[in-house]
Amino acid sequence: MHDHTLDDLLALIRSRIPLVQIETFEEKRIVDFLGQAAAAEQWDFYLWTAADGLTKHPAPTRLGGDLTLQTALRYLNETVNNGVIALIDVQPHLTDLVSLRLLKEIAQNYHNNPRTALLIDNRISLPQDLARLGVSYSPKLPDTDRIHDIYLEEAYQWLHDKPGGKIIREGESEAKFLETLRGTTEEDARLLTNRAIQDGRIAAGDINQVIEFKRNALATSGLAEFVEHTENFESVGGLEHLKTWLQLRRDAFINDLESVGLTAPKAVLLLGVQGVGKSLAAKAIAGNWGVPLIRLDFGALYNKFLGDTERNLRQVLTQAEAMAPCVLWIDEIEKGLATDAGGVTDGGVSRRLLGTVLTWMAEHTKKVFMVATSNDISQLPPELIRKGRIDEIFFVDLPGIITRQSIFRIHFKKRNINTTRLDVRRIAELSEGFSGSEIEQVIVAALFSAYAANRPISTEQILDELKIAKPLSVIMREKVSALRSWASGRTVAAN
Repeated sequence: MHDHTLDDLLALIRSRIPLVQIETFEEKRIVDFLGQAAAAEQWDFYLWTAADGLTKHPAPTRLGGDLTLQTALRYLNETVNNGVIALIDVQPHLTDLVSLRLLKEIAQNYHNNPRTALLIDNRISLPQDLARLGVSYSPKLPDTDRIHDIYLEEAYQWLHDKPGGKIIREGESEAKFLETLRGTTEEDARLLTNRAIQDGRIAAGDINQVIEFKRNALATSGLAEFVEHTENFESVGGLEHLKTWLQLRRDAFINDLESVGLTAPKAVLLLGVQGVGKSLAAKAIAGNWGVPLIRLDFGALYNKFLGDTERNLRQVLTQAEAMAPCVLWIDEIEKGLATDAGGVTDGGVSRRLLGTVLTWMAEHTKKVFMVATSNDISQLPPELIRKGRIDEIFFVDLPGIITRQSIFRIHFKKRNINTTRLDVRRIAELSEGFSGSEIEQVIVAALFSAYAANRPISTEQILDELKIAKPLSVIMREKVSALRSWASGRTVAAN
């Protein structure tokens, strides 16, 4: 299977682009391709690293004096014609104003002396005046066919090294293993495949190793959270309409049902009062569907440097696609994408983030189901919540009496509380206006009282706590009433 990365790099060089930023962890693969691209164009190929300084390839020849980037760029600027120049791990050296100036001169003088400088690092930030002279390029992750080819290459090599060896496939584990490898780089796919086949067997444990590898990669970035502990629908009281809607679409998300005209669901928005179980529902969706859950916190994305916040968001979305199939949970989405008079108060960051999200929602093809929660839909732009981008908007209201009974029983069971001595119906009747999280705190408070009195928890203790506690529906009565009024007739009731 042909690797299109070489084609992309050739196109960049032939397009007479003087400066290219390449963000990647696969520097060796990219450098190898750049050497091939330079040879195809009959251009010289130069490589700079902090360890070796400037060298000319294919037969490495040291050039330019000392090892510093400044010296290398000065030599390139004054001496080299028609060259492909790869600068490796360059970001820490871009604080030097002289180096930045020399890079700018190389780029600006391209029409007289065509040279393409490619800055390669896992993360690159250039001053705006320099960045505008070039483009950014991110190597595409291998598709299903390419992953299959990588697997075969590694398998054939292993069989060659192990005369008489045999790779055993347990059930459908090989197909599942290859599917799980999607979203990894070529180098990582080779590493994980090689590790998996060392015992001559492809089994469930190998699949779990790939998932663990992806989980660790997500944690390392610090931009999103892999939620270890998900829930199931049994741990969520009420929300019957939402549960039914999700259950009907589970197979279309997990399996491929396009042959019968059913496409995978894309996203839901859960609107509701704080504490009514929106976050718990997001965890339960991932748990019920048996897929990973990734939580995006917009606060972790923000960076003071121009463009870095949007790049952080693109990185998280790419990571989510690498974990596919998965659920991407964006909690309180209005905090990151709220409209603010055209982006005046935040320098336009929220508008650019919105544009990134909208583009991704329209174009991504991986099975990433977005669950967005919100407490205030009035702050969200209409282009985000229209049909086609969001499959459905569910309103999670304060629980009714039947749902409150269910919630009380769930928390009693979680804490091994014997309910035979409790009047659960009466407790539920007198807890009107309490959300699920507030009900849990009432039980916790009653348990402390029971422990202090050295006796089992009683109905009276719970009722006493209900009298003391003031739910949000009382404290913020006007706002809660306005939200419930707005949602009536405009959203689908989750309960």
